[in-house]
Amino acid sequence: MHCSPELPDPAAYKALYDATAAKPVERPVSFYAGALAGSWACCSIYEHGALIGFGRLISDGHLHAFVTEMMVHPAQQGRGLGAQVLKALLARCAEAGITDIQLFSAEGKDGFYRRHGFVPRPDSRPGMQYLPAA
Repeated sequence: MHCSPELPDPAAYKALYDATAAKPVERPVSFYAGALAGSWACCSIYEHGALIGFGRLISDGHLHAFVTEMMVHPAQQGRGLGAQVLKALLARCAEAGITDIQLFSAEGKDGFYRRHGFVPRPDSRPGMQYLPAA
C-alpha cells in the first residue's frame, strides 16, 4: 500500500472519521469537505477502494505545520499504517523546509509519536486551547 497525496472523497473521510471517533457526531458530508479544503498536505491510504488510513497537515507552507486527523481504521490498526502516514507527512514538511511541526496526541497515543521523534512541550511553554463559555 502506498500513501496518496490526494485528498480523499469527503464521504470516505467522514466514514473513516466516524469509525475512529469515540463518539461520532452527526454532521453532513459538506462539513467534512470544508475541513479537507483547509489542508496543506495529506496522506491517504486505501485498500480495496476503501480509505483505511489518513492524516493531514495544516500549514503556512514555510514556518509551521500542524499534524491533524491521524486516523487508521480500527480493523486495520497494528499494520504500520499510522507510521507510514506520519512519515509521509514529515517528509512533506522536510521538502518545504518546515521544522516547527506540532500536534495534539489522543489520550494514550503519545508513545507512538515519541517513537517518531516528537517530544512533549516543556511545562513552561504548554499549549493552550480555547474553550468558549457554555
